Amino acid sequence: MLGRIEEGWERSRRSNDDYYLDGIALNLHGVYSGCERIFTQIAEIIDGDLPRGEDWHRLLLEQMKNEIPSIRPAVISAKTGELLDELRRFRHIVRNVYTHHLDPERLEKLVKISSQGFHKLRAEISAFAAFLEQ
Repeated sequence: MLGRIEEGWERSRRSNDDYYLDGIALNLHGVYSGCERIFTQIAEIIDGDLPRGEDWHRLLLEQMKNEIPSIRPAVISAKTGELLDELRRFRHIVRNVYTHHLDPERLEKLVKISSQGFHKLRAEISAFAAFLEQ
């Protein structure tokens, strides 16, 4: 999915075709949604505590940044949490605003964030998986 995001961004810049921005936005949405599915499973199965309420998406991300003593270490670092929070907020825009309102400058920032965040997240999830295997 990251490859599609980066390729879509390059094509949109080369062609000045804003239609690529829609695909980029949907793929960014998908990246964060996938992360959130992982975090939801951790919260339900390991923590036994999935946040509820209107802001449960934000609370879930916060929960993953925190260690739960005697249960698990933090799943992600604060820095990764910040990067993912940018994607979380953007996902809300994609779901609730028509795509013709997409800001190319913000998308460019998010394309960079998604790449950085994914590599950090992969390393942190691998470390968390190693903890679970112990």
